[in-house]
Amino acid sequence: MEARLNFYGNPLAATLVKHFGAAGKAVTDSTLPTATGNLVLLRASQINGCGFCTDMHTKDAIHAGETSVRLNLVAAWREATVFTDAERAALELTEQGTRIADAAGGVPDEVWANAAKYYDEEQLTALVALIAIINAYNRLNVIIQQPAGDYQPGQFG
Repeated sequence: MEARLNFYGNPLAATLVKHFGAAGKAVTDSTLPTATGNLVLLRASQINGCGFCTDMHTKDAIHAGETSVRLNLVAAWREATVFTDAERAALELTEQGTRIADAAGGVPDEVWANAAKYYDEEQLTALVALIAIINAYNRLNVIIQQPAGDYQPGQFG
């Protein structure tokens, strides 16, 4: 399988990815826990059916020390006992923020209030930005049919 566009060799695409990466770096440099960020990236990618991002974020999370049990249960986090209440709030915000079109009125107030119980303003900002950024990356990769499976941790710097 080959991607419809060479998104990583096209000058315009390279500029776009550079700017997305800079926004992602701001999130990485925030106080949002790395493990939480990895769970958010993986869950949004699963929802959006982005094989490339699911592959990438699973491998990056493992590289960062995440367990296979937790990664295997991200798609079923509501029934899993391996996530903290804060992580569960972040996963719920991720789902609601990713499925905006499914809910008239956007993210429910109770979902936001629950996340705000566990995360301060900087961390909430990082969560919202991370959800937006990964959704953009997911859509790019799904549209161009970026193949999955060959990603190596750290591949993009």
